[in-house]
Amino acid sequence: MHLTILYFASLREALGMTREAVALPSEIATVGALRAHLSDRGDAWQRLGPGHNVKAAVNQQMATDTQTLQAGDEVAFFPPVTGG
Repeated sequence: MHLTILYFASLREALGMTREAVALPSEIATVGALRAHLSDRGDAWQRLGPGHNVKAAVNQQMATDTQTLQAGDEVAFFPPVTGG
């Protein structure tokens, strides 16, 4: 399955990229599995792993870790944002 992944704010800075196109193994079928898969890259990527407060959106709709992914989806990851 091929996806486009976008990284925003402090994640973009820590990872050194704004976006990437990835081909995933078939067992990566949810947002949570994708986060775990990416965090396995190590170092700064661990910010996407379990226990880290990272929000996700799939095709510009907020998503939970149980959201199922489809080929061609755009997945965005970003830290929580506060405003005033």
